[in-house]
Amino acid sequence: MLRRFSEYCRLYAGLGYLGLICLLWGLPAIVLHPLLPARWGHPLGRWAAMRGFQSYLIFLRCIGACRFDLSELDALRDEKQGLILAPNHPSLLDAVMVISKFPDVACIMKSGLMDNIFLGGGARLARYIRNDPPLSMIRQATQALEQGSFLLIFPEGTRTVLPPLNPCKPSIGLLAKRAQVPVQTLLIETDTAFLGKGWPLFKCPPMPMTYRIRLGKRFSAPQADVKGFTTEVETYLRGAVAQADMQPPNASPIEAIPALEFRERSPYA
Repeated sequence: MLRRFSEYCRLYAGLGYLGLICLLWGLPAIVLHPLLPARWGHPLGRWAAMRGFQSYLIFLRCIGACRFDLSELDALRDEKQGLILAPNHPSLLDAVMVISKFPDVACIMKSGLMDNIFLGGGARLARYIRNDPPLSMIRQATQALEQGSFLLIFPEGTRTVLPPLNPCKPSIGLLAKRAQVPVQTLLIETDTAFLGKGWPLFKCPPMPMTYRIRLGKRFSAPQADVKGFTTEVETYLRGAVAQADMQPPNASPIEAIPALEFRERSPYA
């Protein structure tokens, strides 16, 4: 009972801390967004997102809620060109972990999150990109890559619902082809299902939870065959995630439903 009480305290402390830093920055960001030109606003917004999420991960470590190993991402910090970061997507913490490591990441976000009171102000100042309408998303993402930013996009389009990986959307190949930039896959490993698809926000998991991000294979930009490129990325990610040392509970490395069947019946395909 004492252990569960301690875990609930850490859960609410972590959620409270995240909500607090989002509000403390989000409200000023709402004011700054229309006042600052993009050449000033987006570097400030992305730097603030990195620092804010860094402090959040440090807080989670300090209270004993999580362990993080993100050290392999340091190898990308000296990249001088645009680069697509393409991780698998087991939980809501995935974007937080990646953004915490880099000062200039353009992130493709669901439109609903862009209008969220906690996240919307900071996301708009950082010039993060709405995932619809599709043509606008493609145009803005290509522009960000051409300017030398990293672009964070989850090829699955949503959190994983069919372990080890949902079918990937073709936007990953289309963006790589249009901007002629490579795709760096990232392998996110965890031993918890916390904040995965369908996990209630206030459901308390066993703690500490462990997260690790490894560098996966880098794919050169496709010249023509976008569909084939997307399939190649998906096949690689599916195999690499299935063989990861850590797996969330109930995640089987063997798919129960073929990917084609999932595409036909899934609202996320």
